[in-house]
Amino acid sequence: MDVPEEGKRSGLLALAVLGVLLVAVLTVFTVFDGDDSGGDDGAATSAATAARQDGANADSGSGGTQQPSGGATPIVALTEVAAAHEVMAKYMAGLNTYDHASKPAAWSAPLLQLTTGDTQMEQVTALPTGKDWAQCEAGRCSSKGTATVVRDAMISDDLVRDSGRSISSVVNVTAARTTDGQTVTESNRWLVTVKEESGVWVVSGFDIFGLGDVGASDESGE
Repeated sequence: MDVPEEGKRSGLLALAVLGVLLVAVLTVFTVFDGDDSGGDDGAATSAATAARQDGANADSGSGGTQQPSGGATPIVALTEVAAAHEVMAKYMAGLNTYDHASKPAAWSAPLLQLTTGDTQMEQVTALPTGKDWAQCEAGRCSSKGTATVVRDAMISDDLVRDSGRSISSVVNVTAARTTDGQTVTESNRWLVTVKEESGVWVVSGFDIFGLGDVGASDESGE
């Protein structure tokens, strides 16, 4: 049976409309799916970026507030410590270097220049006295001292009392004393303290640190 021409046109028109609607629906789904996934990716990217940024901020923050120990300013620079050690060793060695012809004033003058020069240092910067010096003169004695800084015991800067910077170090002192042609070598450790005065390190005191190997000796002839 033949379909009227008008019916054919209506059927084709309906199919066309359905096709357009189908394409529109598919397009809408595709666009929304793309937006959703893009939004998720964007959120994930933003979260990752924020996490990295937070991590970087945390790192820079800790670096700014926690200085490494090596970056701290030392109380006394290494070059100054070396200068202080030199004064300690020179003084302690000189204190044990003399002979029977040494005159107290002339002998002590250069050593006192290495000290604070106060009454206490004047008293301890002295030659043997009494019976010891009499035996030294009779035996035409001589003494040769050497000193080596073993280690630092304390480095300080007393800001409260405004007494300045000071260093206390353990110093090993060896004295080779010859009397009547026989030499006795004696070693002791001393705790020597120097302080800074007008930019110069000077000895302010010393105390026995240990008995060492007192009495170790050898003999030699003149």
